[in-house]
Amino acid sequence: MQKIGEKIVYNTNEEILDPSHTALVLWDVLRAFEKIIFNKEEFSKNLNSIVELARKSNIPIFFTSVQTLPRRFESPANIYTLSKLGFDRLFDQFTTEDMDFAIKPIHDEIVINKHTASIFIDTGFERMLRNAGIITVVFTGIATEFGVESSARDAYNRGFYSVVLSDCVSSPYKDGHDRSLENMKNLITIIKSKELENIWSRPKKLSSDSTVYDDGNSMHHEHMGAANKSDVSPNTPIADEANL
Repeated sequence: MQKIGEKIVYNTNEEILDPSHTALVLWDVLRAFEKIIFNKEEFSKNLNSIVELARKSNIPIFFTSVQTLPRRFESPANIYTLSKLGFDRLFDQFTTEDMDFAIKPIHDEIVINKHTASIFIDTGFERMLRNAGIITVVFTGIATEFGVESSARDAYNRGFYSVVLSDCVSSPYKDGHDRSLENMKNLITIIKSKELENIWSRPKKLSSDSTVYDDGNSMHHEHMGAANKSDVSPNTPIADEANL
């Protein structure tokens, strides 16, 4: 890490991904979408491992769900784009079971109801991160070149360390997935799940709440002393801007 003026700047993946200030996002990891991605087995295996480790490490986990607006209140631009991509017809074919989470939220894990390709717009997500002292957001889910990339770039633009796990994101289109990872790599930290597992599995050097300060001579550390709702845990909070 570096101290630049009054700012502490993390410059290694181990510092950036410290569990004490990191959150994990599962973007649209729904059964319907998992069925049509190009690398289902690898994706599912890697993501389940990461979620299990995040839960053991008490890292906040956020799930997103697809919430479409009534057609009268949807933007013409979005209606046009969904139609062009064929998503409107695809959604018509999905059953209620298809829209279930492939990995279900438990306990106090948060479900974000969103209407755009960014987890930050009209959701209260940013407020929750800042209230919890989160500075790093790790993105996983489907699809890489749509909501994952959009949200990862938005996180960076809002001042968060933004990380994408390249083998825990996917798409129906491998070429789109690959292009997206290539496009993001200059601004977003792109790593494999194994590297993250190694970081989160290491013994902590600091307590979960610590501050770093510079006394003029050296750097010191000083302790300073949170789907669809019917089939997830009854304690699973549902995030909605109107209720935050």
